Amino acid sequence: MELLDGKALAATIKQEVKDSVPEGARPALAVVQVGEDPASSVYIRSKVRSCEECGFDSQHVHLEEGIRQAELLKTLRKLNDDQSVHGLLLQLPLPQHLDPDEAIRTIEPIKDVDGFHPENLGLLVSGQPRFVPCTPLGIRELLVRNRIDIAGKRVVVLGRSIVVGKPLALLFALKGEGGDATVSICHSRTKNLGEHAASADILVAAMGKPGLVTGDMVKEGAVVVDVGINRVPDPSKKKGYRLVGDVDFESVAPKVSHITPVPGGVGPMTVAMLMASTLKAYSLQVASPNAVR
Repeated sequence: MELLDGKALAATIKQEVKDSVPEGARPALAVVQVGEDPASSVYIRSKVRSCEECGFDSQHVHLEEGIRQAELLKTLRKLNDDQSVHGLLLQLPLPQHLDPDEAIRTIEPIKDVDGFHPENLGLLVSGQPRFVPCTPLGIRELLVRNRIDIAGKRVVVLGRSIVVGKPLALLFALKGEGGDATVSICHSRTKNLGEHAASADILVAAMGKPGLVTGDMVKEGAVVVDVGINRVPDPSKKKGYRLVGDVDFESVAPKVSHITPVPGGVGPMTVAMLMASTLKAYSLQVASPNAVR
């Protein structure tokens, strides 16, 4: 069994991004946060720190919990119009009174480095990806860079969210490197989930359920990617909890050829691909300043 070290690879990718920034250029990422969600704050600090490492500028636009939808949209439009901002993302989740779909549609597609705008998702569906959600992009990059062959393999994705499951399935089905797989998507309503999982050459768990995937659900020699980041109570830890994935590592690891750890697997890759997408956004806007928005 070999661990797929996302932390080490992410550091390599961020260095590659830094080395690719044109001399004198300052790509810039703006992150909009609403409210005080603790997990969101942790993620944003990681993104801001990565921008510094890559030689980017960054803005953290922190809005009050009770902001109205109209004010949120106004903030996003202002950042759309700011030519010094090249990448723009809205940190999710939002407070319940706000509509995330309308907010995401407000972001200019050419600045949508999260890849959630319907235009960018449509380009992915059509086989012409521009910006792709960063977690799926990071998963594919992790496999490709570890020389794991995907073409012709049976991939089973557990989870159908627009953040991971659906775009990842589309990526694996594209023609070319990192694609050409036969892909199945499973979800909470799938019958005989274990049987589907056990048929996978490459199994991706992204359902947000701690320990969902157990040893009897994986095939010998499979590749397992654990996207889950779940907090479970643990009095022995200083913070009172520990992080676990959607995969029961102890029972699964002995059976597989490759597996991602939690933490240190998919998470760092997500941020690294965000940096790569921000550089791409900068390049597209500088090369084509009049690009269709």
